[in-house]
Parts: sequence; structure tokens; C-alpha cells
Amino acid sequence: MAQSTGKPRPTTRRQPARTPQRAGTSPPGAGGRLRLGLGIMLVLLLVVGGKLFMVQGLDVGGVAAEALENRLRPAVLLAERGSILDAKGTVLANSVIRYDVSIDQVINTETEEFHRLTDAGDLVKVTRDQGLSELAALLGTKVEDVREASTGDRKYSLLARDVEPDIEDRISKLQIPGLVTTGTSKRVYPNGSVAGGIVGFLVDGTTGQAGIEQTQDELLRGTNGERLYEIGADGLRIPVGIDELTPAVDGKDVKLTLDADLQYFAQQAIQTQKEALGAEWASLVVSEIKTGNVIAMADTNTPDPNNPGGVDAKDRGVRSVTAAYEPGSVEKMMTLAALIEEGKATPLSEYDLPSWEMNFNGQTIGDSFEHGPERRTLAGILGYSMNTGTVTAGKALTKEQRYNWLKKFGIGEAPDVGLPSEAAGILAPWEQWDERQELTVMFGQGVSQSTLQTVRAYQSIGNNGVMLQPRLIDSYISPDGTEEKVEPKPPQQVVSAGTAQQVRDMLESAVTEGRIKDAAIDGYRVGAKTGTAESPCDNGAGFCGFTSSLVGMAPMDDPQFIVEVVVQRPQPKLTTFSLGPTFRSVMGQVLRTHNVQPSKGEPVRLPQFAE
Repeated sequence: MAQSTGKPRPTTRRQPARTPQRAGTSPPGAGGRLRLGLGIMLVLLLVVGGKLFMVQGLDVGGVAAEALENRLRPAVLLAERGSILDAKGTVLANSVIRYDVSIDQVINTETEEFHRLTDAGDLVKVTRDQGLSELAALLGTKVEDVREASTGDRKYSLLARDVEPDIEDRISKLQIPGLVTTGTSKRVYPNGSVAGGIVGFLVDGTTGQAGIEQTQDELLRGTNGERLYEIGADGLRIPVGIDELTPAVDGKDVKLTLDADLQYFAQQAIQTQKEALGAEWASLVVSEIKTGNVIAMADTNTPDPNNPGGVDAKDRGVRSVTAAYEPGSVEKMMTLAALIEEGKATPLSEYDLPSWEMNFNGQTIGDSFEHGPERRTLAGILGYSMNTGTVTAGKALTKEQRYNWLKKFGIGEAPDVGLPSEAAGILAPWEQWDERQELTVMFGQGVSQSTLQTVRAYQSIGNNGVMLQPRLIDSYISPDGTEEKVEPKPPQQVVSAGTAQQVRDMLESAVTEGRIKDAAIDGYRVGAKTGTAESPCDNGAGFCGFTSSLVGMAPMDDPQFIVEVVVQRPQPKLTTFSLGPTFRSVMGQVLRTHNVQPSKGEPVRLPQFAE
């Protein structure tokens, strides 16, 4: 008996017996299957034929258009961003177009020769080595280095960076297979931090982030162009194919009213003042009285737009227009001008002031210096910056009149010179004033404004009562050189010329006879006013230090310029410093730069005390 091996035995499956067929006969059902197969083939042929007829006979243009669309390749042509210039054409910001040159090693390595379409319209054959030699010559590098960088199996190999546009144009005309030029725009600020906050800077190298770069971004950026060319199935450019060019439209230049040299001088002066006083910040504005043009607007810790991250974010703006603070006694000029214009006082009107502290409707108002009973002129009240005298005289104005006159002088209205985040300040409606605020607004407390707002108010007094809106943007210059002046806003007659002259006489007397003698400049007649007010704490809880300012104009026989100096939270006490030296330094430089002739005649000396 056979033993099992432990492996399964293969089984044998019997096939069923077949019915014998006669030669030449088909199996049952074969004819039906044949007819079915022929029918299916016929249907398929009809479908394919119909499709071919539709495509080739009825939609030839559509197929060709789709094929052409697949062969077209666009290349962006960058528009050149417009420049930012000072009043004399000094470049504060400009852009340069540069190109990166790269090559597809796979395409270039497989190409032994290619065809090039010349400017004359001839089609010439060029070897790979010849093309790479020409490219190396344009790039100013060794042909061996170019050949090595162009050979291999990488789709991208960088050959050169920062290629100038004229060289890029010549490189493109070589029509080397696989060669690509990519345009980039670089923004440069050749004067560094000069007017850095005003000029602003770009984010990602393309979009304005601050200053003029931000507010004028649309005009500066221009419109990109496009080059459309045709490639073959091998990825190579077809020399006689489509080559369409839509030129880029470069951006416009923005010309400012600033004088870059004076701006630099002002920035140095105000930075020195800030550091000497240990102040948190300081600002300085210089304006032309007869045009409203801002020729310098300096802030401390000004950013360099080439490296805006080099300063804190809070220092990257323009505090002269963004920072609103209680101005203090510079506001007294507006109260006294209103009294004169309303016919309620003259510079020589007299007022009895029994003490350095006085009670008005239950509110105690005090002066910055102690004194006994005095009889002062209106000019003396301004010259010695007396709060008690300002309120005593100002009571002749109703609350509504006080409010309306501050509005006429531009308080509560942003200057709108084309910078981001310009402050309008705070001027509450007179109906909302409490018993104290209705008094303090007359000497610059309970109201807030920016430095440029104060300058605008004083400009109207220097300009015979006519207020001109400050101007920072002078014109736009198109790529073809056409210059479009920015129209100034309509002037406003705030007070009469006679009132303006009387106020100027009081301001000049504040320097000649009052307490602002250190604002005097040898050879020139000067009028000025100081201001001091407590500065609210950053957390809103009480007051932390104070804001001090000095605003003045010169020459008083023919007023042409205004300078205001502001410092925030200086460390010394009020009696230990003066802003006069900084004012004198900057105003003197302005007068010399503009060749302003020394004053003629004697300065005004209005009496400060009653006879």
C-alpha cells in the first residue's frame, strides 16, 4: 500500500466531450457575434469621423486658436516706479530696474544649434557655443563659467543678478534656448534719513507702506507691460513666431515743496535739542508765509527708508502732522486776534489784574509767574503770556464766538498735505464745554492740535489775515517730462489785514519788550510766542510732564517764514531751558539760504504795562 508523502496530489479536471463538427461549418451563434462586432466598429468610425469633421471642417479656427494659446508665453515688463524729489529736484527716492538671468540647463544642453531672427528680419543659424560666448561677453564673465552653468539637468540655473536694462535687452536678442531674464525693481533712498518719515518706504519692495510712498502709491507705481512670444513643442522660442510687446507705463515722479538741505539742517537741530533736554521726542516745521509751502518738517529719530526697521515703529511717521497735543499759550494769539477783529479790544486796551491767581465763575486761573496787582495792556498780556489777562479780556467773547474763532483758525481740521494719519486734533463743540474748559480753551488747554495746525494759524497772521492751506506736494511729473502743478486749496480770509498787522505788532513786542527776547535774531525783526501745557499720560491717567513750544516769524517788516519748535516731556523744569536758540539757529539758516535782506526801520515796541 502506497504511503502518503504529505503533499497534496494534483487533481485532474476532466473536460466535457465535444460534439464533432463538419469541416467548413461555423459553430452555432458565430454569425451573430460577427455581425455585432462589425456594427460596433461602424458606429465607432462614424463617431470618430463626425468628430474629425466637426473639428477640421467646422471649427478650424477654434483648434488653431487653442493650439496657439498653448504655445504663447507671457513675460512681465516691470514699470519703473516714479521718483520722489525735493523742490530743487534732489532725489529722495527712486527705483532702478534690474534683471536676473537664468537658464534651463536641460533645454540648452540638448541644443547644438538654433535659429535667430536678426533685426533685419533674416533667419540665421547659431551654434550653442557661439551663443554662450556672446552671452558671456555681455555678462562680463568667462565663457567657461557660462558654459558650465548652462550644462546639466537642472531646470533653473542662475547666471547673473542685477543686470541693467540695456544689457538685458541685448541678452534677450541673443534668443538662446532656455535663457530667461526676470525683472526686479529696487527702491533706493540716496539721502538716507533726510525726510525719511515724509518719504516713507515700501513693503515687499513694491507697495508704499508709509509717507508719500503710501499716499501716492497709485501714481508712483505705474502700469506693468507684457512681452508675448511663441514657443515650439520642444520648449524653444520660435524665431518667426508671435512676438508682441505691450510697453510698460512708468509711474509719475512726485515733487515736494521741501528743501533737502534745509530739511537736513532742521533734523540735526531738533535732534540736538531733543537729546540736550532728554525729551521723548521733538519736531520742527518751517513754512513759507506767502505760499503755504512746507520747506522743512523735521522729527527726531527719523527713519532711514533704506532700513526702516532701524527705529521703533512709533518713530516712523511724521509727528508734525500725526501728534495732537494741548498747545498751551500759542493759542492766546487766536483769542486776542478775535477780540481785535470783533472790535472788543486793541493792542493798547488796559486790564486790571489784581493777582497772579484769579477766580472766574468758581474756577481758579493762574499765571506761570507770581505777581501782585498789575494794570496790563493787551500787548503786555501776550508778551508776558498771562493766563489771567487772557481770560479777563477774552470774557468779552461768548462761548460760541470762542469756538467759532478757533474753527476759523483751522483748529479741528487736519491740514491734509498728503501724509498718512494726519491729526485733526480735538475741539469739542462749545455746548459740551464745562465751566473750566470754556476758560482754558482761550489759552490752549482743553483743546489739542498738531504742530502744522499751529503753523497754519500763524501763517494767516503773517499773510495779512489770509490763510493758505499748507502744501507739501508741489507737482507730478509724467515720464515724458510734463509737469502738473498741484492746485492749492482756496485761500480763506480769517481776519482783516488791519487786525493781522496789530497782532504782528504784539508778537514782535513779545520779543522786543516781553519775555521771549532769546528769539531775537541780529539784523532781523522777529515776532514770536511760546506755549506750554501739561501732557496727558500715555495710559490716560492724569498728566506726565508737559509739552513746550515756540513759534515765530520773520522778518516782521515783510513776513516770509514761520518756524515752530516743539518738545515733548523735556526733563528740566520750565525755568531751566529755552527753545529760543534752536529757533534762532533754524530761522537764521532759512533767512540766509533764501537771501532775505536784513530788516529796515525800527522794531515795534508796544508798552506791556498801562501808563
